[in-house]
Amino acid sequence: MNIRNQPCVITGAARGIGLAIAQSLAARGARVVLADVDPAALEAADVPGSLKVVCDVAKAADVEHLAAAAEQAFGPLAVWINNAGLARHRWIPDYTEAEIDLMLAVNLKGTILGSQSALRRMIPQKRGHIINVISTASLRGIPSETVYCAAKWGVRGFTQGLQEEAAAHRIRVTAVLPGGVATEFWSDASPRQAPLEKFLTPGQIADAIVKVLEMDDYCVARELVLRSLDDSDFSVKPQ
Repeated sequence: MNIRNQPCVITGAARGIGLAIAQSLAARGARVVLADVDPAALEAADVPGSLKVVCDVAKAADVEHLAAAAEQAFGPLAVWINNAGLARHRWIPDYTEAEIDLMLAVNLKGTILGSQSALRRMIPQKRGHIINVISTASLRGIPSETVYCAAKWGVRGFTQGLQEEAAAHRIRVTAVLPGGVATEFWSDASPRQAPLEKFLTPGQIADAIVKVLEMDDYCVARELVLRSLDDSDFSVKPQ
């Protein structure tokens, strides 16, 4: 896809990976729509020429409003990136019900609602690309991240079904699974200090997503795992 002048919606776009994606797409001439639940952070996001829409991705009415506003401003949607997500890292007995509900609502339900709104608009035009930013937490269970893993495993399973349904309408769907990325996500998720110096940057994730979007429309990257060389499940010393 040539993304120049193409309308692109990014959720969770006020900071971190979402903001980096929005800036990268805008730099390539895309017509970018930033969505976020935080009005102040959204207002501060530096993406010239963009449309900014306050949106709680866990609320269907908000997501439908976002899609309608994007189309009204820029025309038929070409790209929808479900990026909004959050985590709370606790040992299993320590999670509150509110934390469990929040992670499932934002990570899983938010991705489902966003994909619904995107498909409703892309199916008639038989063209479009949905990207779900998931996590390597959808590949393995991680102690103290169990509920987050459960939500992300759900998103990955949903995405696999979405890929099959969307392909029948010539719509591409890609799952992007980043490992550790140096963003504010970690300070919100856990009181423990994360090794941010060993993580990827938001810009590296954004660059990969742009490359996926720019592939020929007949070719789809179904799942992309992105990890730093120092992000490993095993400690292996060079021989």
